[in-house]
Amino acid sequence: MALGLQLLCLFAAFSLVWSDCYLHNPRGSNNRLNERSANRNNANRIFDSQNNNRGGYNAGEANQDQTPFQNEDEIYYMKYFQSGPDPDSTSHLTIEWTNQHGCGGNENNDPHKLNCNMVIQYMVMTEEQLEEANKLERIRNGENTNTQDFRNPQRDESSANYINRRDNSVCVDRGMHETFDFYNDCYVRSRNRGLFTADQRLRSNNLGTSSAIYTRQNPNGNRRGYECPEERDYYPYWHPTPWRDIAVLVDNTSRCDFYRSESFNVQPRQHCREGFPNDDSPQPFSEANTEEACTAIGGEWYTEYAFIDIESGGRAACEGRNNSDGYRRMWYPPQFGDASACLVLPNAPVCQQVGWTRSNHLGNSRDGVPLNFTWQVPYFPSGENKLAVIRVRYNISTDDYDPWTTDSSSNENIILGIRSPVTQNPYVNIGSTSNKPLRLAINTAQFGRTFQDRTHIMELRPRSMLPAGEAQTCRIMNLNVRGKRGNIVQVYPSVEYDFFPNRLTINQDDCLHIQWTGSNTHNNGNPAGDGQAGDAGEGTGGTDRHNMVEIPEPGTNYPLPWELANLFNNTQVLWNSWGVSLNQLTPVDTAVVFASAGYYRCYRDTVCGADSMESKAEALNQLLNNAPASFEGAVLRFTRRGTYHYICSRNNNFTNRSQKGFITVT
Repeated sequence: MALGLQLLCLFAAFSLVWSDCYLHNPRGSNNRLNERSANRNNANRIFDSQNNNRGGYNAGEANQDQTPFQNEDEIYYMKYFQSGPDPDSTSHLTIEWTNQHGCGGNENNDPHKLNCNMVIQYMVMTEEQLEEANKLERIRNGENTNTQDFRNPQRDESSANYINRRDNSVCVDRGMHETFDFYNDCYVRSRNRGLFTADQRLRSNNLGTSSAIYTRQNPNGNRRGYECPEERDYYPYWHPTPWRDIAVLVDNTSRCDFYRSESFNVQPRQHCREGFPNDDSPQPFSEANTEEACTAIGGEWYTEYAFIDIESGGRAACEGRNNSDGYRRMWYPPQFGDASACLVLPNAPVCQQVGWTRSNHLGNSRDGVPLNFTWQVPYFPSGENKLAVIRVRYNISTDDYDPWTTDSSSNENIILGIRSPVTQNPYVNIGSTSNKPLRLAINTAQFGRTFQDRTHIMELRPRSMLPAGEAQTCRIMNLNVRGKRGNIVQVYPSVEYDFFPNRLTINQDDCLHIQWTGSNTHNNGNPAGDGQAGDAGEGTGGTDRHNMVEIPEPGTNYPLPWELANLFNNTQVLWNSWGVSLNQLTPVDTAVVFASAGYYRCYRDTVCGADSMESKAEALNQLLNNAPASFEGAVLRFTRRGTYHYICSRNNNFTNRSQKGFITVT
């Protein structure tokens, strides 16, 4: 069913008020890249977070020394294995964040000071988009902190002029999630005039159109990367979007059926498509935003399906595989003007009760940990490697007006005598101040505000990259490191180092992928904005380094000698990133690799020669200074039940910071 604009006043109600939200695992960028300062350089680099300038984590280093990355190839992408085709061969990644203004509760028996919803989504690139030549669409972190360029369109633009404008706007060394085409379509397309904009006055573009770049929260049409402000501010969005839904976390579960059924994962979306005026080739933008307006200009009201993969084969094979592994197939063009292909469609998002957090607090929920959600990483039937990015959006709304029924009919219009239910910094007289009014602090552009955070680019690897056998059929759990260098005041609103999840329970049949990433430029220097500069910690300033060594129990801080250790003695390595044959690898080799963060590839030179602990020319620095910042790790399976405790020897500093964790195998 097409989403008609007459319904959008209801659908858009979700947008109301959004507030500060920071991703901690996987690491959220908050638009940071590699800054040595506590403040980010450019709040408009890729997306509009509206978070504090101090939040976020630098992209990780792929270099094996302390050299900061200089290009995209030197940035470490966190690598997570996809789920497999078997229902039991799932892969699980726990996403963690903090949000400032509270969340959770319900109106019936646990009311909060506000209403709250959270939307977790991901963007994924197909193999074709990942080809080296296709840099106009390839998602990337970038090599500098500049915003992508955009040159405004002109009326009746020819296809050649459009291609020239696009090619001369997109910079291959700058970060990008949404594409130029996506933003250009947003820039040209008329905005949804059924939305509540209170007393805000929305402007128009150079074509004279008040387009989708203008919203109540963005009345001046400011640009951040190639993000579409209208799509950013409203959910579920009514036109096609590159984002796929993971979960909608709500304080009122009675709306879950609505969110699941109206997700773009499930419900296709439409937009107007027409030909360029000079040659009738497919034009990837249109001013029309309704079927009626589209038909009036001779366009096609074109339906697009959300897809996460493109599978090889013809139509009969595609339709024959439909739902064979829990995923729907659709023989349909990926985009307007494309040939039909076998599209693999995502499943409906999870919808469940959101966790509780208190207002004015970037901290834990009632169970003592920050809010989190464990994502079952999809299975991609093509078997291709994918690049992906995750975003979290955090929505809070008040009860000062009904968010589900208030629409454009309530927008301020003095001529017609219509007063908005909320107005800018209003004066109110409560009758007890001798007719002297009180002024309220209300910004109607923010009495409905979207804050978000996004990860750096990550890889989603097919199970076929793992050895045949258990590694391809087990359930994979992921263990990472969160945080950055500095003490709790210096890193705020980010967090200090810790393993994540630092209390992990798995089954003996499960597999565990342990990996981490770090930066060489977390100096946290000036400008530090409204916080404290500094990078208190061990080892070389500005550098993140981690390792994993076993301790006897959580209250201790001295590692166990090898003769008493159990953690790696009771594991089987199913895959390793350092390239030593599994047949040669011993438990002591594995322990040495994890203790050295991959600096050594084994213990004895008979196994790995000059990269061994016995023979490497330069010994490991005691504070891991010459160890790599990022460690791709290994996939392990525990051979014995029990609880295993561990620390990072460099960063665990009693009374200053704790970097400890434990794994319980049942």
